[in-house]
Amino acid sequence: MKTKNLYVPKTTLYSIIALSLFSNYSYAQKTSSEDSENITVTATQTEHNKKSAPASISIITQKDLNKFPVYNLADAIENTTGININSSSAYGRKEIKIRGLDSEYTLILVNGRRVNSRDALTSGYSNDFDLFSIPLAAVDRIEVVRGPMSSLYGADALGGVVNIILKKPDYKFRTAVNYSYEEPTEGSGGRTHKASAYINGSLIDQKLLANLIVEGVNQQAWRSDQSIYKETDAAEKREGVSLLSNISWFINDTQTLDIDLTHRTDNRKAKWSNYGFSFPTNKQEMKRDSIGLTHSAHFDEIDTRLRYYYEHVDLMDNSEIMTNLYKKTGDIQQTNHTADVQLSLPIGNDHQLTGGAEFRNTKLKHNQNLNNVATLDQSAFYLQDEWAINALSLTMGGRYDHYESFGGQFSPRLYGVYELTDNLNLKGGIGRAFKAPSISQSDPTYSVLACRGMCHVVGNADLKPEESTSYEFGWAYDNQETYTSLMYFHNNIKNMIISDSWKAGYRPSVMTYANIHSATVKGVEFEIQHRLTKTLDINLNYTYSDAKNKDTGAQIDYSPRHIGNARLDWQINQDLGLNLNYQYIGNQMLYVPAIAKSERSSDYHILGLSGQYKVTPNLSVQSGVKNLTNTKRDDVARSIDHILMGRTVFVGFNYQY
Repeated sequence: MKTKNLYVPKTTLYSIIALSLFSNYSYAQKTSSEDSENITVTATQTEHNKKSAPASISIITQKDLNKFPVYNLADAIENTTGININSSSAYGRKEIKIRGLDSEYTLILVNGRRVNSRDALTSGYSNDFDLFSIPLAAVDRIEVVRGPMSSLYGADALGGVVNIILKKPDYKFRTAVNYSYEEPTEGSGGRTHKASAYINGSLIDQKLLANLIVEGVNQQAWRSDQSIYKETDAAEKREGVSLLSNISWFINDTQTLDIDLTHRTDNRKAKWSNYGFSFPTNKQEMKRDSIGLTHSAHFDEIDTRLRYYYEHVDLMDNSEIMTNLYKKTGDIQQTNHTADVQLSLPIGNDHQLTGGAEFRNTKLKHNQNLNNVATLDQSAFYLQDEWAINALSLTMGGRYDHYESFGGQFSPRLYGVYELTDNLNLKGGIGRAFKAPSISQSDPTYSVLACRGMCHVVGNADLKPEESTSYEFGWAYDNQETYTSLMYFHNNIKNMIISDSWKAGYRPSVMTYANIHSATVKGVEFEIQHRLTKTLDINLNYTYSDAKNKDTGAQIDYSPRHIGNARLDWQINQDLGLNLNYQYIGNQMLYVPAIAKSERSSDYHILGLSGQYKVTPNLSVQSGVKNLTNTKRDDVARSIDHILMGRTVFVGFNYQY
């Protein structure tokens, strides 16, 4: 576990190469590479284009990912409609917020399976480890569903779902090597190297396909003059290696067995300001291993899928404050077992039924916060009916989840898409979703040291799940040259879970969690993608979201009301392309611990420029500048060390054979 550099044990590397295991979404196999840019499967687990999908959908393709150096999932989707990438720490960690809701309400999936290490690291920062869990070199596309999706995926999808669809092996032998380098033009450190290699082909012709992806990232810690305390890091040091290997065995014309294995090391180190009282060093080293098995079959018009997934997270947490208080380094292990089965079949000419069951077991060991092993068992059953009634398509679904900690939860959903013309669809729906209490929140034997070591926060077995009722309506238009959509959304959340905290005259030694607050988030999303000429495309999106605490009427922290993105893509000729990007983040409320209240932080603008040049049919290069105008955030943001990376130059190359 004590991984301190980019070295990967030979036994691990040999085993991965020997196995060459593969993970593949059964329904993704049906889509050709030409169509995959416009096809989404996340909203219903059946194929739709963006216009007909019964949800608000964004798709990030390989073409989009190749225009800029991206290092994690947050980088890849930060300019997407309805997305706000928020700073979750004083040293550069990020979190994904959808439609103004906290990152804990964003469910991250890989090929439709949840990725989750939150119980291993109880602070909100653990989401950042999940964002780095899959090498982007292995990504075929990313689908973002805005709005609750608990009717299919269960807990934690109150805000929406981010589904990473991996590359699937094919018959043609191909290899690729990528490298990128970036460096800030101010401050000290911050240089980042990223390299990846990809190989794909047939092991047995027409029978056995495989690929292998290796990716490494090395980022120096970055210090900035914008920081209140100059000896602290505005961005942490990161080192990580990912290996992902896939194999797909075509048993016969109707059945496929897919296997995947991944291994990742993810090491972080940063010096930060403990509100000016001390300057501890945080060091965390995570190792994540997973194995997946999927059997897919297609009999006449019936599709079946049987799947098992194992994930093990091993975390060494040497956060100096906690280590000094506990007198030992954190040793945390989380193990997730998931098994699911799914059946999809038509009923007559008008109905497409999809149903299934899921069983999940989580075990957690934590030598600082737990005396014993904590376990959580969950089971679920779901059914969905896609009903075509002339020009109207209705999607009706529901999922029942049962948790041993709080019992059952039912999540229904109804969504309609009406084809007004060949190019214009009216869309709208209503659904319920929930977020289950985590192990740290619900297990009364789980105790977190807080208040600088002077109190404990323990779990509460009587917690209820957080629940939301959400609806949206609008339209989507697509005529091949132009895609545009407008959507109104409204989300009510109740039983929000918060931790007790010290206040003036209130300083208990033991505190817990409670269902106290309710919130409402409503707003409008607009996007347009338009081909101005044969060589010039423009993409615009704007999101207005009003996120309020219903009990106090106050705006929710870290939730800007206005977010806008614009991108101009100019393909000058078949070899040279340029991209100009602009992002606007509106003012927002930020909590400032030094004064124990929230303050309003001003809006800001970010401009970026990049270009790609094809040197040969196999070799292409890219370069550009991020934050071209060297924008800085205001004093409120900088007072809590939320520092925007300054002007940064980058260069990279891609070789494919």
